[in-house]
Amino acid sequence: MTEEIIIAGFGGQGVLSMGKILAYSGVMENKEVSWMPSYGPEMRGGTANVTVIISDERISSPIVNQFDTAIILNQQSMDKFEKSVKPGGLLIYDPNGITRHPQRQDINIYQIEAADEAARMGLTKVFNMVVLGGFLKLKPIVQPEFIRKGLEKSLPKRHHGMIPENEKAIGKGKEIIKSVHLLN
Repeated sequence: MTEEIIIAGFGGQGVLSMGKILAYSGVMENKEVSWMPSYGPEMRGGTANVTVIISDERISSPIVNQFDTAIILNQQSMDKFEKSVKPGGLLIYDPNGITRHPQRQDINIYQIEAADEAARMGLTKVFNMVVLGGFLKLKPIVQPEFIRKGLEKSLPKRHHGMIPENEKAIGKGKEIIKSVHLLN
């Protein structure tokens, strides 16, 4: 099993953190992992993306041009990465701020209203964990106990009190993700 993922959105949406938690979770589960962030100098508000590869086998290169999964959190990222999903692959997106929804017919498309759900939960900082939960429902590439270990490893100790809220957000994401277009 090898899963090549791009997570893309605005800086400040937790794009890099989501990738880091996923990567640490894979490491904790003894998988081969690559985590490669990319962001502009402006950080918050600028575009950010991260490529995460999790595999049972050795990873030959962290450079990927076609992805098994794209997790898209803003319109600029949709414009840039929709075409980079492999045919038969998966695109997950939050419709908040999206003006042109995905058009491809050769991939599976899911929508997750993570921004709205995080606001309803009163925890806007766990937006990215709602998205991660939706992804993990569709592709459980790491086991839940390793996600917790990934959270413990990637969050500073002073934020470990937020781990239960992050886990709750992951669970909520698994509940609310919905299909938009599925391949037969």
